Amino acid sequence: MIDEICALQSSCTWELDPLPNRKSIVECRWLNTLETRPDGNIDHYKSRLVVKRYTKFGQDNIDTFSLVAKMTSIRLPFSIAITLH
Repeated sequence: MIDEICALQSSCTWELDPLPNRKSIVECRWLNTLETRPDGNIDHYKSRLVVKRYTKFGQDNIDTFSLVAKMTSIRLPFSIAITLH
């Protein structure tokens, strides 16, 4: 978990902001998994910090979103533009 926190801080993935008035904190928890090799031996341990957004859905996180684009969605307009040019 310490390695994961250090990785998040070094990549500037998050910022700490003051909590706005009348808002509550969305809870989170550590999800620990054990990665194994095909032969069944332990490869490594993996930890992730995940948000428990299901606890307060619709109260404070209704306007929170993360914009995600797949590479295929980005390549399609470029390939169309190249073929029509």
